[in-house]
Amino acid sequence: MNLRYLLLISTLVTACVFPRLALADESQEVKRFKASCDKGEAIFCSVLGVMYEKGDGVTKDVAQAVAFYRKACDGGIETGCASLGAMYAKGEGVTKDVSQGVALFRKACDGGNAGGCTKLGILYEQGIGVKQDFFEAVAFYRKACNGGGQQ
Repeated sequence: MNLRYLLLISTLVTACVFPRLALADESQEVKRFKASCDKGEAIFCSVLGVMYEKGDGVTKDVAQAVAFYRKACDGGIETGCASLGAMYAKGEGVTKDVSQGVALFRKACDGGNAGGCTKLGILYEQGIGVKQDFFEAVAFYRKACNGGGQQ
């Protein structure tokens, strides 16, 4: 595993355990994450999306979260696609568009993201944004249980 990703993971774990201590110099940490995101390291874009959506280490800004999730998704990070899909499905930071949410959940699921598969299962089970189909719902739940792998 890349040392840079290990550092990112340890920073995030520390932020969860010690939220006030984790980012002693929050603005510097955010600047580093943004610089990495701008260099095409899309995982950092996804992390920034979470930070802005939740207001963790930055001022909460759902429009910024959407922008970072979009950049992460475009960069091939399935969690970014799933998070962006949730923003569309809820209408947070964007105009509510469940069909766009479905498309993004599908992209995430097809890329192996169990969360995207679960969201699709829920939508098919409840018939939200798609025609209700319990068989499709079960197929997506099964795929989620397999970690986003094959059905």
